[in-house]
Amino acid sequence: MSIDTQKKIRVGLIGFGMAGRIFHGPFISLVEGLELAMIRESREENIQIARSRYPQAQITSQVEDIIQNPDIDLVMVATPNSSHYSLAKQALLAGKHVVVEKPFTPTVAEADELIQLAKTQKRIITAYQNRRWDSDFKTVQKVLSSGVLGNVVEYKAHFDRFRPALKGNTWKEEDAPGSGIVYDLGSHLIDQALVLFGLPQAISADVRIQRPASPVLDKFEATLFYENLKVTLSAGLLVRELSPRYTIHGDQGSFLKYGMDVQEKALNDGMLPHLTSDWGVEPESIWGHLNTEHQGLHFIGKVESETGHYRSFYENVYQTITGEAELVVKPEQAREVISVVELIMQSSQEKRTISYS
Repeated sequence: MSIDTQKKIRVGLIGFGMAGRIFHGPFISLVEGLELAMIRESREENIQIARSRYPQAQITSQVEDIIQNPDIDLVMVATPNSSHYSLAKQALLAGKHVVVEKPFTPTVAEADELIQLAKTQKRIITAYQNRRWDSDFKTVQKVLSSGVLGNVVEYKAHFDRFRPALKGNTWKEEDAPGSGIVYDLGSHLIDQALVLFGLPQAISADVRIQRPASPVLDKFEATLFYENLKVTLSAGLLVRELSPRYTIHGDQGSFLKYGMDVQEKALNDGMLPHLTSDWGVEPESIWGHLNTEHQGLHFIGKVESETGHYRSFYENVYQTITGEAELVVKPEQAREVISVVELIMQSSQEKRTISYS
């Protein structure tokens, strides 16, 4: 199947629950070269939303209608984590390009198989690591690349929420392959750390259940050890008073950032990026705080946040398919995230530090 760069790349979205409805549909439809052509969904309330927002899209209850449709070029898998591998494999075998919601796969072995299959089929496969386009993370990248902190010796990143009650009727609260907080929120934290610092030398972690009767792991803290740097990643669902989202210390300064990127809340509140002029712009109240003495200049004050926009992920996917750019979220990087997840789980179970090899 060849791609004519003069026509739209037709996208089939498998799953129109929270992920498909909130994080994929709005941004696929923003990219001029993409057309959201088919949506697989079975819940009537979600079908009604899909029909009202994307009247041009065909709605189907059958996955095969999308995967076997010769007119579909790109398949987006926005389904429960346990089905990522099987659906991505089916789509690749059918000659489709594939985007998989994070986590990429439940296991490294499955990730390796998909990567090799994509090469054999000459198709792209990538994971939806949208948090690379969060305003706060983009700001962290800017601060680090500027050198104002000097040699960074400590990096802490939190992704905490306060959800003491178990959610009913959701696969995220079911014990299944790829479930739990390390695969969920941890995938974002790990991906960001690897983007900034590369692979660690060793990992030590504690993963546990904190909410009574929770069927899935809901708290983790992991330390990634580098030569002269300690990276601490933490996520939990019983955190009512939030600590800094990012804390970074170097030999010339420190940077602290409270608050979350505003895009998820805006999407949950029903706002749409194409109808919001200041999309992804953080209020000054949650700008980061920098304290540094760099190149003889002492500065203490706020750092204006960069603007975030998840559209950039899909723009890159389109440009990669049409040969205009290289893939930003490479499948090998998605595989490395899962390898770190597996070592975090192993470290916690064995109660020891694990070397990364």
